[in-house]
Amino acid sequence: MAIIKYIPLQGLISKALFICALPLLFSCQPKTEPNAVQKILQQGVLKVGTRYGQTTYYHGAEGPQGFEYELVAGFADYLGVQLEIFPYYNLDELFPKLQSRHLDLVAASLAITPKRAEHFRFGPAYQQISQKLVFKQGQQWPKTIDELDGSLSVVASSSHAEILQQQQTEHPDLHWQETNESDEAELLEQVLDGELDYTVADSNILSVIRRRHPELSIAFTLGEEQQIAWLLSQNIDDSLIAAMIDYFGQIQSDGRLTALEDKYYGHVQQFNYVDTRMFISAVEKTLPQYRDWFEQYSGNLDWRLLAAMSYQESHWNKRARSATGVRGLMMLTLATAQDLGIKSRLDPKQSIQGGAKYVQHLIDRIPQRIQEPDRTWFALAAYNVGWGHVEDARILTEKQGGNQDLWVDVKQRLPLLRQKKYYKTTKYGYARGNEATDYVANIRRYYDTLMWLEEQRMAELEAEKELQQRQNLEQKQLQDTQSADLQEATAD
Repeated sequence: MAIIKYIPLQGLISKALFICALPLLFSCQPKTEPNAVQKILQQGVLKVGTRYGQTTYYHGAEGPQGFEYELVAGFADYLGVQLEIFPYYNLDELFPKLQSRHLDLVAASLAITPKRAEHFRFGPAYQQISQKLVFKQGQQWPKTIDELDGSLSVVASSSHAEILQQQQTEHPDLHWQETNESDEAELLEQVLDGELDYTVADSNILSVIRRRHPELSIAFTLGEEQQIAWLLSQNIDDSLIAAMIDYFGQIQSDGRLTALEDKYYGHVQQFNYVDTRMFISAVEKTLPQYRDWFEQYSGNLDWRLLAAMSYQESHWNKRARSATGVRGLMMLTLATAQDLGIKSRLDPKQSIQGGAKYVQHLIDRIPQRIQEPDRTWFALAAYNVGWGHVEDARILTEKQGGNQDLWVDVKQRLPLLRQKKYYKTTKYGYARGNEATDYVANIRRYYDTLMWLEEQRMAELEAEKELQQRQNLEQKQLQDTQSADLQEATAD
């Protein structure tokens, strides 16, 4: 949830006219040492430090990704300079680079804490998180710090270590280990593997990881909610902070910040342990029966998205049937199946083929100005509730001052189509719009989990391939040695 207070600067911060901007925040004197932003503009590069992680920065199939990466890439565009990312594996390596001014700022989903405030300055806060004490499902559930009984480890120099130090004043028996050998995600995996009893995780990161590891359980929350912000050197002038204030104000007011938060976190706000476990089990046991067809008929779609849709529709039950008469893996209506040339909705191959064609048709209907991933989310909603109702919600969104081309805005209005005072003014009338928003959120969660499971599967296959290659090489070397020995013995 964004918490920025927008302070409009009336266009003073511009890429060309930054020299005399914001006299209240820094003095503007001719022929003096350039301020921080002027230096960045002169160099044409914004140097940003971050840390590797699922919510910060990582290399995906389409290049660099991550909430922090996209956020800071937008800031570089705002300044009109190139972005140069310096990712690190631990904070003890990252912080000295900022203090020595080798970096302009650090964007790594870091909390504002009293200890950090002694050494760094902060930009405007743009998220709130809480810190969760995590243990493995099925183990003894500690309700307070005094009930902790086992090993506890956190990342060194993290806000987690800092809050444990604060708690230790009231709980002197509290002990823990700090490490630079493992990041937050790895510590959570150690809890899953039984190598560690407890760790501490930020709520935003935990919400993403629990979609893949549902056995991670929250014992309790440590401390108050904390604000997330970018870090700057303590000795830097106010110009860069002023630019950040204007940038964050712009992306909050035009909806870009909310849309970015929705992209990375909007689908993981709610967690259901049983549903997640059932899906992971179905991926292992049922999906292999239909995977080839999902891949064959996905067309321009990601086959994993198509598979996630099918699971939401039918739980991969080829004979599924609803009270409204839709049937099959993709739960097609009889009329839609006939239009698509599908003879049997209960035939898994035909159902997948028809569902893929239909969702692609819906995507193609969406105005070209709407960008991905919103195009896909609109199409999924239309698959569930019909494009007419989605269009009604888009019109209602515009009337209420929202952006009709952003899913994050429209999904707030879809549930209003159940209320008479709203649907009586629409073209297509009443609709269970809340079900459409849940439908899209569920598919996004399944899709996210399936992508991770596939990445794990491919990594395991690659490891097996490398192992087999090493074994083959060792076998060949052994055979060559034996052959050479035999030849030498024969020659003797």
